[in-house]
Amino acid sequence: MASIVRAIPGRTPQCPVPGAASASFPSPAPVPGHREAEEEEEDNEQEPAEIHLCVLWTSGFLGIAYYDTSDSTIHFMPDAPDHESLKLLQRASQEHKEPKRPEIIFLPSVDFGLEISKQRLLSGNYAFIPDSMTTTEKILFLSSVIPFDCLLTVRALGGLLKFLGRRRIGVELEDYNVSVPILGFKKFVLTHLVSIDQDTYSVLQIFKSESHPSVYKVASGLKEGLSLFGILNRCRCKWGEKLLRLWFTRPTLDLGELNSRLDVIQFFLLPQNLDMAQMLHRLLGHIKNVPLILKRMKLSHTKASDWQVLYKTVYSALGLRDACRSLPQAIQLFQDIAQEFSDDLHHIASLIGKVVDFEGSLAENRFTVLPNIDPDIDEKKRRLMGLPSFLTEVARKELENLDSRIPSCSVIYIPLIGFLLSIPRLPSMVEASDFEIEGLDFMFLSEEKLHYRSARTKELDALLGDLHCDIRDQETLWMYQLQCQVLARAAVLSRVLDLASRLDVLLALASAARDYGYSRPRYSPQLLGVRIQNGRHPLMELCARTFVPNSAECGGDRGRVKVITGPNSSGKSIYLKQVGLITFMALVGSFVPAEEAEIGAVDAIFTRIHSCESISLGLSTFMLDLNQVAKAVNNATKQSLVLIDEFGKGTNTTMETCEDGDDLVFFYQVCEGIAKASHASHTAAQAGLPDQLLTRGKEVSDLIRNGKPIKPVKELLKEKQMENYQTLVDKFLKLDLEDPNLDLDLFMSQEVLPAATAIL
Repeated sequence: MASIVRAIPGRTPQCPVPGAASASFPSPAPVPGHREAEEEEEDNEQEPAEIHLCVLWTSGFLGIAYYDTSDSTIHFMPDAPDHESLKLLQRASQEHKEPKRPEIIFLPSVDFGLEISKQRLLSGNYAFIPDSMTTTEKILFLSSVIPFDCLLTVRALGGLLKFLGRRRIGVELEDYNVSVPILGFKKFVLTHLVSIDQDTYSVLQIFKSESHPSVYKVASGLKEGLSLFGILNRCRCKWGEKLLRLWFTRPTLDLGELNSRLDVIQFFLLPQNLDMAQMLHRLLGHIKNVPLILKRMKLSHTKASDWQVLYKTVYSALGLRDACRSLPQAIQLFQDIAQEFSDDLHHIASLIGKVVDFEGSLAENRFTVLPNIDPDIDEKKRRLMGLPSFLTEVARKELENLDSRIPSCSVIYIPLIGFLLSIPRLPSMVEASDFEIEGLDFMFLSEEKLHYRSARTKELDALLGDLHCDIRDQETLWMYQLQCQVLARAAVLSRVLDLASRLDVLLALASAARDYGYSRPRYSPQLLGVRIQNGRHPLMELCARTFVPNSAECGGDRGRVKVITGPNSSGKSIYLKQVGLITFMALVGSFVPAEEAEIGAVDAIFTRIHSCESISLGLSTFMLDLNQVAKAVNNATKQSLVLIDEFGKGTNTTMETCEDGDDLVFFYQVCEGIAKASHASHTAAQAGLPDQLLTRGKEVSDLIRNGKPIKPVKELLKEKQMENYQTLVDKFLKLDLEDPNLDLDLFMSQEVLPAATAIL
């Protein structure tokens, strides 16, 4: 049995999400007089995500669970065999290279005992389970979430909880009685996934990281460059962007899931639904980082601005629910939002809106309640507001009893200290003994002011007490009660985030499909290949002034192997990448840049297009190319799509060109036939190489083609020889024969003889 726990800093989990798959509606309710919180900064304020993955392997079966610090959620996979297509333990150590190689820890078997693991799960302190639940109700609830019949999964969860508690992930600086926040359990599966390696992601420019110009604002210092993800990512909330990236890292063969995504995109592409799509997109812009807020609530670290952000998020979710109730319920996503955005959301929004003073909270940078919520708090605030005038009157009476040399005094209130009499320091007050005044207790000197307790200030302390602290304590109690109400409904908030992010992604894909003219792909499980009619490269068509569409068909009676030949710069690589990108987009549930596309049951995409050079590996470029091809040969099945560029030569399909005098015109159009020439000289001329070099290149090419020997050009040799002669003569002319230190033997051996050898 092998048990592994590993921490991966800065990475997001790459696991699939299970398939779920004109009236006016409310927008976020205005808060009277409130100042705008720094919502964007709050939304981005997040520590680098860490994934703590626990793997239990025994007898060829796996139990897997991981904890994601970005949303404080535990994800688990039901027991599964570790078959050839998974090889999870091997991939865990191979796919992560320095400097972000994961920390791997082997734990003893006792930490994964079945009974102790069940006990840890059932006795855990979870924010999403109300405290009012009895032990029996808690067991029943957890049984509906966690598959206790999957013994390896239960043991993996138990081992993960043990590790989290031992390392105190996320609560390292908290009191020991504060447990690691866990806001939910979610199941994932590794079925129907399409295998794509990192080389393919890089070559096809599905993702492309670039240095961010404002590195100090971004933890990673990177931003998305020109990539497929970059042009399709029009998500309005961070969790939508995270889900889109997750879909890109886990393309699927689940036709039900793919078609459910395409149904939503197609609905929003209808002209009559454009206004609805734009309204939903606006509402999604208010869906903020709820898991971070819930985590702060669990740890009692809630910020004043969190309440306003949560209020807007919940109110926007209610707007999404009301909108989706007016949409066709035959689409599963609309039905899920309409049903699962329950009245608990209205309850949360109502409580926050009635209790929290947003303007006061932001002004004082702490939680404050609205008037008429707690009469006791209102009375104490009224007293506190009336203190200035009251204390002025008290100070006037105090001054009557003071020495006539004291020109003025004031009565002030200092939280945690109380009421004090403040008088200016007189010139005669030099030593500490000079500060003593009969009937007054000296407290301290500050900014040339002497502070005392008098009989009246002591009376005020007893009568009014520490108003500031009392108000804070009472409002903190209200905040705690409100936090408990919100945390008890954490499950519905988590579901809001799941469904809202899914809607956000599909609206983003619909927006891109509308702007770029994409069409809906079809899936044919019986087809071993792809058929694309007038396909386009989604990135190149945005960069080129004109782009020529091309069709591609492999599989069935058209043959499964296609060999592309043609001149340099005629578009062969773009064509290959285009086929790969269109196939990939279809497998993530997106519309594609083609008139028509029929995608077969593609289970993997392999590429050998660019050489991935690496000094650290100590391998030649050719060996790395061989490794890429070997990976495809060893892992590809009859359902795999393999794209190889310039690894071998073939003669089947060519890129069409024609010659116009001395110029070569590229049509960038695929046609049947054989490329009879590479036209390398035309490409070299366009690159700016000298005419003399181009002429010599053509001569050598003709000699090779005709099987004749290649001889040096005599004119070039003679020219070079004359240069050497001149160099030697110049060396003789520079000699000073009258120099007594001149060594002619040394000159002849080091200068003349080597030059003579080159000349002769």
